[in-house]
Amino acid sequence: MADPITLEVVRNALVAYADEMATVLCRTAYNMMIFEVRDYCVGIVDPDGNIIAQNTGGLPIFLADLGTAVTAAIEIYGKDGFAPGDVLVSNDPEKCGQHLNNIVVFTPFFHDGKLVAFPALRAHWIDVGGGSRGFGSTSTEEIFDEGLQLRAIKLYAGGKPNDEAIRLIRDNIRFPDSSFGDLRAQTAGCRIGELRLGELYTKYGPDVVDDCIKGIWAQSDALSRAAVRAIPDGTYEAESYLDSDYVERDKTVPIKVRVIIAGDEMTVDFSDLPPQVRGPINAGVSGAVAAARVAFKCLIAPDSGVTQGEFGPLKVIIPPGKLLSAVRPAPLGGWSLALPTVIDTILRALAPALPAMIPAAHKGDMSGYALYGQDRERNRPFLCMNIMGGGWGGKAQSDGVNASVSICQGNVQNAPVEVQESYYPVLIDRHELRADSGGAGRHRGGLGVEMAVGGEQEMFLNTQCQRTLMPPWGLHGGLEARPNDAYVQSPDGSKRSVVATSRHRIAPGESLVMLTGGGGGYGDPLERDAAIVAIDVREGYVGVASAECNYGVVVTANGELNAAATGTLRAARRRSPAA
Repeated sequence: MADPITLEVVRNALVAYADEMATVLCRTAYNMMIFEVRDYCVGIVDPDGNIIAQNTGGLPIFLADLGTAVTAAIEIYGKDGFAPGDVLVSNDPEKCGQHLNNIVVFTPFFHDGKLVAFPALRAHWIDVGGGSRGFGSTSTEEIFDEGLQLRAIKLYAGGKPNDEAIRLIRDNIRFPDSSFGDLRAQTAGCRIGELRLGELYTKYGPDVVDDCIKGIWAQSDALSRAAVRAIPDGTYEAESYLDSDYVERDKTVPIKVRVIIAGDEMTVDFSDLPPQVRGPINAGVSGAVAAARVAFKCLIAPDSGVTQGEFGPLKVIIPPGKLLSAVRPAPLGGWSLALPTVIDTILRALAPALPAMIPAAHKGDMSGYALYGQDRERNRPFLCMNIMGGGWGGKAQSDGVNASVSICQGNVQNAPVEVQESYYPVLIDRHELRADSGGAGRHRGGLGVEMAVGGEQEMFLNTQCQRTLMPPWGLHGGLEARPNDAYVQSPDGSKRSVVATSRHRIAPGESLVMLTGGGGGYGDPLERDAAIVAIDVREGYVGVASAECNYGVVVTANGELNAAATGTLRAARRRSPAA
């Protein structure tokens, strides 16, 4: 076993390498979803698919099957089927289970002729062909509608380009310069990973490095098991639902989960999820694993790095053919849309066991937009993508945060207004906090945002909102928040709903308005400090009418507290809660 000091040096070195790989990707990618939004993840994976290290940012849900992309390639080529200079790409829906835009690029690392690891980067390409642009269409009913399927393709073999495969991909996507620029950025990140791993293995030798990795996994496993043991044993259940699968729009999609705590193990049972649906909100089995891992990580070890050992105590049960274990030819274009709600529901199930730890529900979706068309000024096609933050739920200790991305998205951020307007023919009229969107409670839910974007030329729109019908719930007496919404507003003031649409025409002068949900409230709103409610009114977070209706706090239009009237009103409310 390696000594503790060497182990810590190796632990931090591996994370630093993954971070450096991510920096290379961000600084060289062509696609704003990578260099601004940071819709990617970086990992170092062993030949058995185990996570050795990941970068400190990126999307948590991307990591659940990063190793699966590698092991799927090994099934095809065998462990002896790789050579230095190989570059592989994969978005295999059967193995990776995500929408086809999420492309994994990985390369083999050898030390003294032995295959040791694979640096791997998954990033969102803006186009992979098929009937969608930016991300999956809301109208697809099978995976073949959604673009190119790449199953562990060697684009470079021994450093030599596979010209036929490269030509096939270029000829079938709308923005080849962007996508192949991203491919080069991902490859450069992998090469940095190979270089740094080579330095590490040369300095310490493979036996010491391998012992350190096993020691890191063992430590992570022990810490995770200790944290699980602190949760009371029992079986915990919760339910929620999604708006629809986008094809059968009059039918909600139920979400039911069961969490079993037994000693030092946590089992998340998805057996009661519905069967895979016609519409594109399915995910492969990695969707279930991703949701379970994110919830587990939030509860057990939110501040530590991610390694394979950390998930030793976590078991996932899901039969094939379910919403989050869909099988071919199910469409996966909106694979991630269910995951924020599934994670919220896992946490809700555990709220009785961990009342001081579990927050109220957050905005509960991964809303965003893709605007595209022909840029008349630059005489070229354009595609502008962005994601939207929203409110997180109030907690036992504090209010929920405002305008943050979903629990699935880690360090992802929205694209700045100025960057969107400089790159694309769009005009953003407003991007502001959405007043009164957070649920009332002793600790208020965070606020969602309101954004209006349009332009002076015709363009087309894709959106994928969920949780417009089921508001983020409150806990322990807290009230629900306002849900997500989206519409197009015409110059005459008329509106038409676009909560889930593909290729929707936006005329010159019209605006897309996106309203993201807030977070649910935590605890009885009548217990919130009246002076803090008055501050919320002055800041524009809470309206005067809402302060009185939801909190029993009487304030003037400029937010001055009327303490006497507030005391009288709250006393009456407590005597007659239904008043």
